[in-house]
Amino acid sequence: MFYKDERLALFIDGSNLYAAAKTLGFDIDYKLLRHEFMRRGKLLRAFYYTALLENDEYSPIRPLVDWLNYNGFSMVTKPAKEYTDSMGRRKVKGNMDIELAVDAMELAPHVDHIVIFSGDGDFRPLVESLQRQGVRVSCVSTIRSQPPMISDDLRRQVDNFIELEDLKDVIGRPPRDNDFAPRPEQT
Repeated sequence: MFYKDERLALFIDGSNLYAAAKTLGFDIDYKLLRHEFMRRGKLLRAFYYTALLENDEYSPIRPLVDWLNYNGFSMVTKPAKEYTDSMGRRKVKGNMDIELAVDAMELAPHVDHIVIFSGDGDFRPLVESLQRQGVRVSCVSTIRSQPPMISDDLRRQVDNFIELEDLKDVIGRPPRDNDFAPRPEQT
């Protein structure tokens, strides 16, 4: 439930939202996402969190990051850590949970409603703290994947769970192979 006069802030866990949308068979149109939540209330901030591989000549997510930065999103990035696991496989780690949590706590006194785009159960204590401060919290993720991409603890804690698949017709676009960049008409 949203109220037209409430001050909103969006906190998008980029890798989590990307994985959830891919599992459901669509891509996110971030221009439409921003407009949808502007329609639902007074959108003060839309944060997008992602880790970037700094040593690659070209990062496939770079065009999206640049587009979001120029189109009303507050970008929060950090270098991803690259390592080799015990099996000799190249792995990349870039968890942004702490950055998202700190920003949400700092913004809490200035908003009425926070929307977290992630199903990560690690955010349950954050949600509980925000609620104690009088902030309503919604979460966008999916239970329609196998296994569900939202933790049961987080889903029980939030004031409102929004099924990502239910937003498909509002904020979705057909998937493109290996394409993180927005469509040309979005620029």
